Amino acid sequence: MAPEPEKKGGFQRDFYRRLRENIRAYLKKRGPFRYADILLVGPDLFHLLVRLVGDRRIPTFEKAKLGATIAYFVAPVGLIPEGVTGPIGYLDDIALSAYVLRSLLGTQYAPIVREHWAGERDVLDVVQGVLEGLDHAMRGGLRDRLKKAPRPPK
Repeated sequence: MAPEPEKKGGFQRDFYRRLRENIRAYLKKRGPFRYADILLVGPDLFHLLVRLVGDRRIPTFEKAKLGATIAYFVAPVGLIPEGVTGPIGYLDDIALSAYVLRSLLGTQYAPIVREHWAGERDVLDVVQGVLEGLDHAMRGGLRDRLKKAPRPPK
């Protein structure tokens, strides 16, 4: 199993902690939320992406996809901008992460992905759950609810 993100230094640890704290505070303030489990797995997916980019066994082409996904994750703007919607804006980042990781899990590099996964559940189950949950959400009108979501204070 990979080391916990809190035990590592630098930007990854800081972003991981800040992301987890923001999501937990948002969910505590908001109350019950159907997609809370998806939001809470976001920091773990980010951690996995960073670990995989640093692994020499992952080819450059795959690292490019992973790196672009990390860049999208940390960028303050996206399809659902975190700066406007708050932590719920990470849903698109989480979806992209899950999609990229699922493609990597379908290759000979799946054991490496599992090696770096710090979560308790199987990483493929987590990724599939995220993709199925968000697919259901988009068909269920999440997009419209996101537009009506309260804006975080400035």
